[in-house]
Amino acid sequence: MGRQWLHAKREVAGLKKGQLVGKLVKEIMVAAKLGGPDVEGNARLAAAVEKARKASVTRDVIERAIRKGSGQLAGEKLILEHIVYEGYAPHKVPVIVEVLTDNNNRTAPELRLLFKKGQLGGSGSNKFLFDHVGVVEAHHADRGADIEAAAIEAGAQEVEALKESEDVPEGRIGARLVTERADLHAVSQWLSANGWTITTSELGYSAKNHPDLSASQRVEVGEFLQALDDHDDVHRVWAALS
Repeated sequence: MGRQWLHAKREVAGLKKGQLVGKLVKEIMVAAKLGGPDVEGNARLAAAVEKARKASVTRDVIERAIRKGSGQLAGEKLILEHIVYEGYAPHKVPVIVEVLTDNNNRTAPELRLLFKKGQLGGSGSNKFLFDHVGVVEAHHADRGADIEAAAIEAGAQEVEALKESEDVPEGRIGARLVTERADLHAVSQWLSANGWTITTSELGYSAKNHPDLSASQRVEVGEFLQALDDHDDVHRVWAALS
């Protein structure tokens, strides 16, 4: 077979890159539609634009997405339906899937097939197992910054430290803050004004409880969640997985 596997690997990487860019562009459009085209005054849009830049999305693509989302492109109206699906991953782990789609007649059966492949233990409403909250992720250049004091000052309800990752550059301190839904914008604005770089600012779901899983069970759940997240129309996946 020689080195032919390298070509397949590059093709997969290319597909993943295309998927990521598509999702980032969609997030920019939605953020601009909901909060307006001003990046400085729209924390969600600012975070989406920053992620797009890190993924090497061109300035023209970013600016066009902002204009389309905010209704500034003549004859190009943004039509995306926001749908929330509820279900269970393997081992009865509750899952909420947020979808942004222009054709739910295509998306719905594809998601049903993914859930079926996941061999779920059940279906039906599970939102009562989650709190609907605001979620802000950010990082600061001062590694000695007191994240708990920042959370109190900003008006957040909970805070936890984030490890260094793609969203938390080396040498910086990262934090995930949970807010009341109505406080999301105010908390994001306070952080931005006090030296924090926002990487996520959105409404989401926080699980009230997390089932105990073995290492092998966590792998199964993780693979299922990854398959969901890989779907082009899936915007966010929230799971009761610590």
